[in-house]
Amino acid sequence: MKPLLLAPISCDHVSRRRAPSIWARLLAFVLLALVCVACETVPETQRSQFILPGFDDAFMAQLGVEAYAEATKDYPIISAGPEAQMIERVGRRIAVASGRDYQWEFRLLAAPDVVNAFCLPGGKVAVYSGILPICKDENGLAIVMGHEVAHATSHHGAERLSQGILEEIGLGLLAVGLEETEWSDEVKAGVLLAVGIATNLGVMLPYSRDHESEADEIGLRFAIRAGYDPAAAPLLWERMAALGDAGPEFLSTHPDPLRRAQRLRELTPRLLAEERVPAAAPARAVP
Repeated sequence: MKPLLLAPISCDHVSRRRAPSIWARLLAFVLLALVCVACETVPETQRSQFILPGFDDAFMAQLGVEAYAEATKDYPIISAGPEAQMIERVGRRIAVASGRDYQWEFRLLAAPDVVNAFCLPGGKVAVYSGILPICKDENGLAIVMGHEVAHATSHHGAERLSQGILEEIGLGLLAVGLEETEWSDEVKAGVLLAVGIATNLGVMLPYSRDHESEADEIGLRFAIRAGYDPAAAPLLWERMAALGDAGPEFLSTHPDPLRRAQRLRELTPRLLAEERVPAAAPARAVP
């Protein structure tokens, strides 16, 4: 392969009309280099993922610390009582099952109308009290917390940031290329908008659904490893489905709940065999 020679290029030999194509080639070269050096693997699933250099565990954990206070400030933190103790107990067991040496922290937020939970990079976990009736018992809670922890351990946050930057670079390359055309500004803007929408629907949203499905699988593995009953997983998502229609799946970052329930039922025998754990002990109900 011949080396890329930039020195001979000068304004005397390159017209203004051709300058954008040179920058486009340089940007494409940078983009190709990023893709080549940014491939990692999710340990539990062996899926290849694109993560840019710089978004390592230390950097993402720092982002998690900074975001945790902001993300949990809108609701009172329940720090005592049986529910808070349950969150801490289940969270610690899932954390051990994950095998990650994070600075784990678990918060129960008094938000009875919010059916949600999250785990920020570095092991910062929050559970909204509104999801506890859907969990029903510690087995269901372990499925929820396992899923959220799996997002962090699989570096989904860093991957999403990297994908966003890659998308911006790609749109930038397209914008440079459009400058070389004779199209009107309105047509150029329309092309950029159409490509942006297509990228979101065709790439970014499916990637998000892939992340959710991957977190389902890894989270179920963590729950099994921690000694919880995997049969709780499909039942949890069936209860989620009963809450109402979330709209067309292709416009959502989350797979359809009933599809998730069916997939988790199908995954359970294999994960149980791979983890080779004894049957789970009966779990305590949510207080």
